[in-house]
Amino acid sequence: MERRAVLKNMGLAMGAAVATPTLLSILQSCQGETGPVFTPVFFSQEEGDVLLKTVDIILPKTDTPSASELQVHAFIDKYMDEVVPLEEQEMLRMGMGAFVSSILEASGKESAADIETADIEPVLAEALVKLDEEEEMAMNEAMMAYFQAMEAGEEATLDDKIASRGFAQNMRGAAIWAYKSSEYIGEEVLAYLPVPGEYVPCGDVDELTGGKAWSI
Repeated sequence: MERRAVLKNMGLAMGAAVATPTLLSILQSCQGETGPVFTPVFFSQEEGDVLLKTVDIILPKTDTPSASELQVHAFIDKYMDEVVPLEEQEMLRMGMGAFVSSILEASGKESAADIETADIEPVLAEALVKLDEEEEMAMNEAMMAYFQAMEAGEEATLDDKIASRGFAQNMRGAAIWAYKSSEYIGEEVLAYLPVPGEYVPCGDVDELTGGKAWSI
């Protein structure tokens, strides 16, 4: 199994996700949720709260809205529940559990309900540090062995640190993908042209869009 297949099996290789009607429906439904209380459908309430805080660490409020203001956390939760295959959902729940356990261990707290943003930040930062080639290879091999055991119907185990790191990395990718796919970012931040005009195969991006990437 190649590394790309491993990431795909994590259920959140969303940078290459196609805008299918299902995904667009989830995005639209989440963008309509503006209430103060987030009630997750895939994760537990405590894990959902950790997810919300995590996406805001990855994409905080600056001159653009934070990830949670654009309901990125709600989209990820629904994506896991409605799109990710059942056999892969177990891996995602395990990854979230390992991530929460890492935060509790580092912060000295006993309950996920007590986790605050400041508790998540150092654990997330460590998980996103680039590994050297040998460490990266060892992590990939451990993940491949886990998936191969699952596919063979054998008992599959994965080190908590690897599961936590893999989950955190996928959360970053998922959060960025969902954020860029939101209506606000697509229309107000990126270069947006709903009715395409002249096709320019080669041109200066600063002249064409003011340096902005295309929304669609």
